[in-house]
Amino acid sequence: MRIILFLMTNLAVLLLVSVVFNLLGFSSILAANGVDLDLRALLVFCALFGFGGAFISLFLSKWMAKRATGTQIIARPNDQQTRWLLDSVAELSREAGIQTPEVGIFPSQAANAFATGWNKNKALVAVSAGLMNRFKPDEVKAVLAHEIGHVANGDMVTLTLLQGVVNTFVMFFARIIGHTVDRVVFKTQRGYGIGYFVVTFIAEIVLGIFASMIVAWFSRLREYRADAAGASLAGRSSMIAALERLRQEQNLPNDLPGELTAFGIRNLNKSGLAQLLASHPPLDDRINALRGIRS
Repeated sequence: MRIILFLMTNLAVLLLVSVVFNLLGFSSILAANGVDLDLRALLVFCALFGFGGAFISLFLSKWMAKRATGTQIIARPNDQQTRWLLDSVAELSREAGIQTPEVGIFPSQAANAFATGWNKNKALVAVSAGLMNRFKPDEVKAVLAHEIGHVANGDMVTLTLLQGVVNTFVMFFARIIGHTVDRVVFKTQRGYGIGYFVVTFIAEIVLGIFASMIVAWFSRLREYRADAAGASLAGRSSMIAALERLRQEQNLPNDLPGELTAFGIRNLNKSGLAQLLASHPPLDDRINALRGIRS
């Protein structure tokens, strides 16, 4: 139901853009300059590819995550540590109102964890071996609560839909820019000249950077919400302690694959313009937010 509602919302956005373009006479302006584009057909084409790629990634996310990280799913606990891990995830899931996700451990000495999956009742939560070995039980539980918060909030689906929207508009406007430059500047009369392909490629890169900033901004908001969920489920002091422990290790390599970085609990410390593309806020800001201190 959540996917359907968000999909309907995004389709409504695309329809609104089409209507606005027609009301503003954008098609007529382009035609007057020799740019013969069917904007509706182009918008549908871009939406199919933009959302299609995002949803394929979402539906394959669990399978890809297991193989990319080497996560070992705990089907039957064989020691006290794995039994405690399964019991903790089950308890937190009940409190969050979702079905218990698959639980796994991946072989990394960096302290990290991630959650993924297209359905919040069929998700995957995994923690690194390093986190299990070095963190205190209440800190591990807070990290698990943070990941359960991502699942319960439906963050994977929401981020996928946002990615689909920005993918669509990057493709859409890049092709309008490329076609316009090809017709107006390079004077191509029929078909597509080299100008179209070069300009479209450059426009996709530039617009893609701005689109990534939008997605990263939303991803940072998700982290604050997941921290709040973790504090609610495991206790604010435990959540703060876990983030402080992560801060001590923030300069250690983060070996999560790039496609899973947004769903982990930590990211490498970034500053300046790189922070605009960061999927996670600085740990100091997250800790201050939990303490009620505005930075």
